[in-house]
Amino acid sequence: MKEKNVINFYVLCTKLKNVIRTGWKDWNVQRDRLESVAEHIYGTQMLALAMHSEFEYDIDIVKVIYMLSIHELGETVIGDLTSFQVSKEEKIKIEHEAVHKILDKLIDGKKIEELFLEFDEHKTLESKFAYQCDKLECDLQCKLYDEEGCVDLTKQKSSNPHENEDVQRLLKEGKTWSDMWLQYDLDHIEYDDNFKSVSKYAMNNDINML
Repeated sequence: MKEKNVINFYVLCTKLKNVIRTGWKDWNVQRDRLESVAEHIYGTQMLALAMHSEFEYDIDIVKVIYMLSIHELGETVIGDLTSFQVSKEEKIKIEHEAVHKILDKLIDGKKIEELFLEFDEHKTLESKFAYQCDKLECDLQCKLYDEEGCVDLTKQKSSNPHENEDVQRLLKEGKTWSDMWLQYDLDHIEYDDNFKSVSKYAMNNDINML
């Protein structure tokens, strides 16, 4: 029944309003209200619009926004798992299984699933752009929390991200929490020159200017 399918899909997706991003909990971010996965999705879309506007990418931005709207769809079932909790291969497997099951009853389910898989492969221009938005948005939110003074590096529990060798090296170099993550992704993500320049700007400036 079409009406039921609409409601079921909507209700399932809105669960992400109440799924707090795992990274903020892992790093003991102290704030009355932490970002949900749904808010992260919105952030990636707004970042995509701004990057497309200022750097004039020759891409289908509508496709990018659509792609970003569903890129965390699997988390409605598996939760927000980070790369420090499960292997990349394991996460891909369980997330793809979840997405396939979620979309199975929708008339356009196959098309939506293909778009989700395109994002995950990072091969097309739109999926590469969307992936970079996904990564940079997290770092920018991290910077905002840092500027609010929400993280005390002396009050961290033992956790997988905190114990990562690259993370520890950057922290020992004296980088702030957010600058560490900005640098970490500059070192590990294949950003294009525009994303690199925005990331470096965030590292060298206060960004909560409003």
